[in-house]
Amino acid sequence: MTNKSFPWFAHYPEGVAHEINPEKYPSIVAVLEESFQKFGDTIAFENMGKTLTYRQVDEYSQHFAAYLTNVAGLQKGDRIAIQMPNLLQYPVALFGALRAGLIVVNTNPLYTPREMQHQFKDSGSVAIVIVANFAHNLEEIIKDTPIKTVIITELGDMLGGFKKVLVNFVVKKIKKMVPAYNLPEAIPFMQVLKEGSRHSFTQPDINLADVAFLQYTGGTTGVSKGATLTHKNIVANILQCDEWFLDTNEGDEFVVTALPLYHIFALTVNCFLMFHIGSHNLLITNPRDIPGFIKELKKVRMSVFTAVNTLFNGLLNNPEFANVDFSKLKYTIGGGMAVQNFVADKWQEVTGHPLAEGYGLSETSPLVTCNPLDGTQRKGTIGLPAPSTEVAIKDDDGNDLPLGERGEICCRGPQVMPGYWQRPEETKQVFFDDWFRTGDIGIMDEDGFVTIVDRKKDMVLVSGFNVYPNEVEDVIADMEKVLEVAVIGVPDEKTTEAVKAYVVKADPSLTEEEIMAYCQENLTNYKRPRHIEFIDELPKSNVGKILRRKLREL
Repeated sequence: MTNKSFPWFAHYPEGVAHEINPEKYPSIVAVLEESFQKFGDTIAFENMGKTLTYRQVDEYSQHFAAYLTNVAGLQKGDRIAIQMPNLLQYPVALFGALRAGLIVVNTNPLYTPREMQHQFKDSGSVAIVIVANFAHNLEEIIKDTPIKTVIITELGDMLGGFKKVLVNFVVKKIKKMVPAYNLPEAIPFMQVLKEGSRHSFTQPDINLADVAFLQYTGGTTGVSKGATLTHKNIVANILQCDEWFLDTNEGDEFVVTALPLYHIFALTVNCFLMFHIGSHNLLITNPRDIPGFIKELKKVRMSVFTAVNTLFNGLLNNPEFANVDFSKLKYTIGGGMAVQNFVADKWQEVTGHPLAEGYGLSETSPLVTCNPLDGTQRKGTIGLPAPSTEVAIKDDDGNDLPLGERGEICCRGPQVMPGYWQRPEETKQVFFDDWFRTGDIGIMDEDGFVTIVDRKKDMVLVSGFNVYPNEVEDVIADMEKVLEVAVIGVPDEKTTEAVKAYVVKADPSLTEEEIMAYCQENLTNYKRPRHIEFIDELPKSNVGKILRRKLREL
């Protein structure tokens, strides 16, 4: 029996539908509008002690949309970048942009100017909402991008009253976290909301085929490109996730969102799904501050918690985490990277609740598979395919392999992107007909559970973020003292993998410190090499291709 024809839904938890209707809603906006109406005065988002109700998010996001269309003059289909950590401003800007019919380009706020420039030029972004802390990076590259409308927000902008003034003062003047910048055309975020409130808003016609997001990823080649996610892709994944969460009560769940909303996992599961079911969503701006994070957790009784392995591990290694109230916790989901067995075991020991692992990609909105949330999950696996999703294990020619044989994990379903933004050739490379090739190697067992056993890509996975060797190599190769460079991933206890660079010197005076300093200027933190080894010659094939597998064998 081939794995594709295997009826894995026979092993679904009782009550989970095999299929969803991706056309239940005409757009993501329709999903949001339903929640605005249903949950009104229920708290939607909370951050730094300030809350917004569903009604307030409706009002503010409509003001934001009115500004974009009436004042900024943006048209349906224009691209707008959002570059900030988890703040109340994020959902307001996100929902407002979608209501205006724009295409959202989620951008990591820690990107270097080089990375920002590529993403903004490639996407054709004409507008950006950026937190002031990183506006100096935008100043450096804005002239080389299509961006005309710049909206700047400060961390405390939506906290209101004295707290807003205090937080913004401390961040800027005391902690000095806002480097000086000069963007004279920029508009303050709160001014945008004020001006938008003076205009009526007429929503454009938005349908399921329209593009909603360009979610940037390295794909299989290492060239950063936008996964084109339509309204249908996201709506389908919201409904697929909703089916998987069996025991949720509308308007009565409390979700902790520590993962950044620009990450596809948090975007769909924590933001859209939880908004769809009327959850109270606690946004954590800086989850790396583990003591501060735990202090926030002690104030609440969460029912849903999502994270990556490194964050679970960081919390569990702080003794104060055991003092958090877990009495209401229903679901803990791990994604973005493999959840280590000892972490899952310790989580259950400390919280009294299981940790279920799921799997997805930017190209799949993201959910492809997930372990059952009814206590029957299988550690070490990525679970069963989501409703209306087919998963197959295929060989290099696209043929289905028998159950138990390893091959490339491929999938198809309504959540799979139509392709990469303006890259038809690279789109062809990741599909067998309508089957998306994940680049991961796995096996499917006799019950339909999938296990990842290797990666076909040379991608390095650092704390749930993809690092593509080509990008890091290109940066290091720009150094005059470097002759050749090759990058691989090496095991790391804290981050699953770390980046290691093998460098051939062009100048004997080249030092490890010089390379580290150059990478600090040009690469986001998680992409920077943690290990550098100088080598006389890189292993190559007979046609001169660098053999990374030989380096891994070292």
